[in-house]
Amino acid sequence: MIYVDADACPVKDEVERVGTRHKLRMFVVSNGGIRPSQNPYVETVVVPDGPDVADMWIADRVGPADVVITGDIPLAAKCVEAGAQVLKHNGETLTTANIGNVLATRDLMTDMRAADPFRQGGGKPFSKADRSRFLDALERAVRAAAQKG
Repeated sequence: MIYVDADACPVKDEVERVGTRHKLRMFVVSNGGIRPSQNPYVETVVVPDGPDVADMWIADRVGPADVVITGDIPLAAKCVEAGAQVLKHNGETLTTANIGNVLATRDLMTDMRAADPFRQGGGKPFSKADRSRFLDALERAVRAAAQKG
């Protein structure tokens, strides 16, 4: 299965395309505002408002034969721990080998933004290269998850 942390996810269409090709069940999880897909493989899950409710829904269900798409690093860490294949929207794969460094960097950047209110945002825009890298990484992740299942 593929789980998508759908709030602010720029690659939902790509996930649906790859998941459909592999005939995988997909869960698009958000706290609302997402147009439901008519695709029979896609289930839109709307969770109640609240901090990390969508993240908890995914983390409680994910396992070793699953793929998770998220930009939320704490959620990614839980999913990596559960044995899932985890991808960020730009195609970066999060694994047991790198999740500790990614978490530490996230925490450092949070502290830096808190210390300097003028240091906000600054992320680079999502590019065609990011989308292409994501599609390639998703294909690899789906195959790796299938081997575990």
